[in-house]
Amino acid sequence: MGLTSSHWGVYEFVVKEGRVSALQPFSEDSDPSPIGHSIIDLLDDKTRISAPVVRQSWLENGPGTSPDKRGCERFVQVNWEEAEKLVATELERVIKTKGNRAIYAGSYGWASAGRFHHAQSQVHRFLNSIGGYTRSNNTYSFAAAEVIVPHILGSNLMDLLTLQTSWQSVCKHTDLMLAFGGLPLFNSQISNGGTGAHIQKTAVLAAASAGLRIVNLSPRRSDIKNDIEEQWIKVRPNTDVAFILGMAHTLLAEKLYDAAFLDRFTVGSEQLFDYLLGRKDGTPKTATWAADITGIGASTIQALAREMVKKRTMISVNWSLTRQQHGEQPFWAAIALAAMLGQMGTPGGGVAFGYTVTNYLGNNVKKMPYGSLPQGKNAVSDFIPVARISDMLLNPGQKFHYDGGEYIYPDIDLIYWAGGNPFHHHQDLGRMRKAWQKPSTVIVNDWCWNALARHADIVLPCTTTLERQDIGMNPRDPYVISMDKAIDAVGEARDDFHIFASIARRMGAENRFTEGRTAEEWQRWIWEQSSKKAAKLNVEMPDYESFRRAGFYKSPDLGEDRIFLSEFFSDPENFALGTPSGKIELFSKTVDSFGYDDCPGHPTWLAPNEWLGAQQKDFQLHLVSNQPRTKLHSQLDNGKLSQSIKIKGHEPIELNPYDAKARGITDGDLVRVFNHRGACICGAYVTEDVMRGVVIISTGSWYDPEEPTNTNSMCKHGNPNVLSPDIGTSKLAQGPAAHSCLVDVELYKGPPLVITAFEPPQILKK
Repeated sequence: MGLTSSHWGVYEFVVKEGRVSALQPFSEDSDPSPIGHSIIDLLDDKTRISAPVVRQSWLENGPGTSPDKRGCERFVQVNWEEAEKLVATELERVIKTKGNRAIYAGSYGWASAGRFHHAQSQVHRFLNSIGGYTRSNNTYSFAAAEVIVPHILGSNLMDLLTLQTSWQSVCKHTDLMLAFGGLPLFNSQISNGGTGAHIQKTAVLAAASAGLRIVNLSPRRSDIKNDIEEQWIKVRPNTDVAFILGMAHTLLAEKLYDAAFLDRFTVGSEQLFDYLLGRKDGTPKTATWAADITGIGASTIQALAREMVKKRTMISVNWSLTRQQHGEQPFWAAIALAAMLGQMGTPGGGVAFGYTVTNYLGNNVKKMPYGSLPQGKNAVSDFIPVARISDMLLNPGQKFHYDGGEYIYPDIDLIYWAGGNPFHHHQDLGRMRKAWQKPSTVIVNDWCWNALARHADIVLPCTTTLERQDIGMNPRDPYVISMDKAIDAVGEARDDFHIFASIARRMGAENRFTEGRTAEEWQRWIWEQSSKKAAKLNVEMPDYESFRRAGFYKSPDLGEDRIFLSEFFSDPENFALGTPSGKIELFSKTVDSFGYDDCPGHPTWLAPNEWLGAQQKDFQLHLVSNQPRTKLHSQLDNGKLSQSIKIKGHEPIELNPYDAKARGITDGDLVRVFNHRGACICGAYVTEDVMRGVVIISTGSWYDPEEPTNTNSMCKHGNPNVLSPDIGTSKLAQGPAAHSCLVDVELYKGPPLVITAFEPPQILKK
């Protein structure tokens, strides 16, 4: 037996006759996730990439050959020596002819939870050792908030998330929680970087038992409905800002806001109030105004505003609210509303960014400054906002705006991807497939034949966490795990460090990449660096050997209950925020100076292109593509747990009985979901848990086009990103706007469909 760590939890593995036979719950975890068990059968099944391969026409005729065949052409198996030579030679060609800026390595994360064998860190360190690469900024999770929040609160959002008011404080002091976007408890199975013990369900139930009243403002009922009583207010998707502004206007008009708090801790209330009163645009943002937009009665909006004043209130905004057109606005509006209440800085009051969205939010642990694999210095300054991949590939040389600056899309000739999967994360996959034909070469390190690997030119097989030793070390989680190697690598798979060290050797950069250390020596180095940093916080970590013998280490508890930005609220002069004013900026002169028509200088209601309130719309249903509960993004979609909820092999689509009946759809039917961007086939799940006019398809079904040679082909499997728009949230953040999406649904009446997403491509052996 040994331990392994993953983004969805820690498990004790059991090995029999050289195979992993079971994953048992970690002894410290009272609410383990079932996701992890799916990997057991996938370690050596047909989807496993077991040897290096090269797309046939690329191998025969060189870089740039038939890029339109990516995703549908067969591969040729090669040995590692030839694969390393091909990769090294191609990197050298691109660097010599076009420069390092022609290499793109977005390599979005969520690969290994191990601190060393983190694929994104490995590929970035490798590319920096040979001159650099074009990078990406921010995350698909909440890019809009990552860019806007520093203008409001003066700190990096990821840092602020670890300072969020703890559940302990909520349980003791909060009377009312407004959960914009709901409390998606199944999301809390996950924590980037790994998690030792799942706390969110216990915390929610404890808070409810202590008397917390939860109001779910969302188009979907929370998945905790059977455990607690919640008030469900069915807000139209993308209209949360209007709802918040309607409440803010009520506080202003009825003089219920805290003027003293605003004066001491904020700037910009005058400009915000002018907007609420409609002094410039002639439209007061009254509750009646908000009712027309949100579909919620004005009396409900007003009553909730008045209740907030009388009770200790926590306003929670889900990360998903940022993934819409103008996604910068919900977080800004929520912060402004919390400031008007004057409860920020009080135990259990104020604002929070997404309770239950991920497991570490609201935990009461000390953030540890653990070490990590140094990535080196990137000599290339070019970057793109993370969700602008297709724009970059389709428009080299074109200008784009981002956070007050104007930049140029580089001319990319080579993509190197290790960790993550753009065919899951990105929007408008038909458009992306066209863009994906632009580079001469696509190189991928991966362990299974997902859509990314199938759309590559060179595929290098990498190991899974169960085939290597590592350290599961998340600065936001108290548990540090000694990840043991359970089994030998399957087939010819190698870990990313080995892969990159071998390629670096051929390029004369091995020492710059490895610094003369082995994988084991690097892990010891990371531990020692972490111990030194912890010592500065008066935390003594065990020595490396003792840690390995014990199997895990738990950092000390925080002690007192955490209150968001407590130092600032206790002494705003000596603990000023990092904003230009040192205060919370309800109006930002900086953002206003950018002159963006899609992101003004204060929280603003801006109607998206696609929403249920549009006067003219070709499609009648609003699609919400939420996170899945049976996998992490698209990882393990081919596993037993994910397959167990499929309907006739297709991803479920949740729709209200009214909308289903109007279309002649019954539970379990196959349906075609479509708009002008594309179509996919799903299985109907008819439920009262989703409001009228809204349908929900979880992300993560492996992309499976009916006609692989057709970039606009229907996805047989049910990937919602064939439908979602590939537009930026605004010029400020350029984040993903997947949730501003209208579709329609009809019974599928076509020929029987065979799911081929999990069938590996044809592979020829030399």
